[in-house]
Amino acid sequence: MINWKQDFRLLAFIQLFLGILMGIPTILSFHFKETQAQQAFLLAYACMLLFCLPILFFTRRTENHHLSSRDGYMFVTMTWIMATAFSAIPLLASGAYVDYSSAFFEVMSGFTTTGATVLTEIESLPKSILFWRSETNWLGGMGIVVLFVALLPALGVSGTLLVGAESVGPTKDKLTPKIKNTALILWSIYILFSLLETIMLRFGGLSLYDAVTVTFSTMAAAGFCVKNASIGTFSSAYVDIVVTVFMMIAGANFALYYKAFSGKIHSVLKDGELRVYLGIWGIVSLFSALSLTFNNTFETFWRSLRYSAFQSASILTTTGFATADYLYWPTFSQVLLLLLFFVGGCAGSAGGGIKVIRVATLMKMSKSTISQRIHPKGIFRVRVGQISMSNDILLSISTFVGVYIATGLIGSVIISLSGTDMLTSFAASFLCLGNIGIGFGEVGPTGNFAFFPAWIKWVCSFLMLVGRLELFTVYALFTKSFWKH
Repeated sequence: MINWKQDFRLLAFIQLFLGILMGIPTILSFHFKETQAQQAFLLAYACMLLFCLPILFFTRRTENHHLSSRDGYMFVTMTWIMATAFSAIPLLASGAYVDYSSAFFEVMSGFTTTGATVLTEIESLPKSILFWRSETNWLGGMGIVVLFVALLPALGVSGTLLVGAESVGPTKDKLTPKIKNTALILWSIYILFSLLETIMLRFGGLSLYDAVTVTFSTMAAAGFCVKNASIGTFSSAYVDIVVTVFMMIAGANFALYYKAFSGKIHSVLKDGELRVYLGIWGIVSLFSALSLTFNNTFETFWRSLRYSAFQSASILTTTGFATADYLYWPTFSQVLLLLLFFVGGCAGSAGGGIKVIRVATLMKMSKSTISQRIHPKGIFRVRVGQISMSNDILLSISTFVGVYIATGLIGSVIISLSGTDMLTSFAASFLCLGNIGIGFGEVGPTGNFAFFPAWIKWVCSFLMLVGRLELFTVYALFTKSFWKH
């Protein structure tokens, strides 16, 4: 049975928590003397209080703090929807966005670390609004609920179910016996890398504002940028290299960093998913660079490698930054980037997509199946690195990939009803589902979602949500068994 009182009480608390985090861009709106933005943030606070205070009043005597798995799915899904709904208010009220559908789409893109945008002109908008837009990236990267569990453990509930419903990957890494300590460790590592990248970008000549906003989107594997031409605006090899490195850091399993900091370097180096992840990036970057060089897209191999490594990392980690318009690259290079659409980051990373561990497992399953056909009496285990996959995990991975592809294809069909071409419809669906941010056709590196009608933006928002919460957390709410007592 769903514990509605406790779910709504926690939902109210987390909205107030987000309101506190909105204080940073609110202060910036006063610093930059952006009057309309100030009023927009104050309106958002008023709406949050009107929603939260009555709920907290009527649930103040809640005695049953028990949460079931259904509560976890319900709470996490509602948290992301309501957080987006309230966070979109400043974007609309400031005049930066033409309608609520666009503002909701933009913030959902931010929290889910997709990075897709409806903006055609970015740099003329209020800096405080753009900062909040980038901050939603950073908050969504490691997870809103994970941060909530880490900082507010005194609410009398276990965060295990909540974190499990939000975390990504076929397996969940519990670094310590207490889930709140695990959440705190993950966010501490996340903040540490964020500070390091900000410092390095400052050395590259970026202003503090630019360095922080780029870091927000890099470490979240997100892709929002306060510049019209994304990272290409800076025209700096140093900045490209720094961002590439930190995109790859964000796309790896954060549990590995904890192991590394704990002195278990050997265990990290033997991690099968990490090896595949780095291998895919290295191979695609190299072959794409060779193609770019042979086709004279760039004058030297090293310049080709700089751009191919950046763009490969951007799509593999589902970040969505751009330093060049790859739609003008050779077809071979474009196909390699398209293939990365169906990989994604590592489990336990800030990246989206199918995840490297699932792709690697499917490849090993294919090999095992072929071996089984050749040797019917043989026993073949599927292993990725040091991990032997159980039949339950194999079934879970196969089911996930099947539902993921089906969702993306259905999304493509629905988006095509708006009259867009096949490539754009396909790319828009899968870049939203995979939280990638940039794609092909009219949603390529120089395009955006502004031309879509409002109803398509809601469809894309749904795709981004189910992709970020890995399908089943959201889909469970649409089953009869979920609502049966």
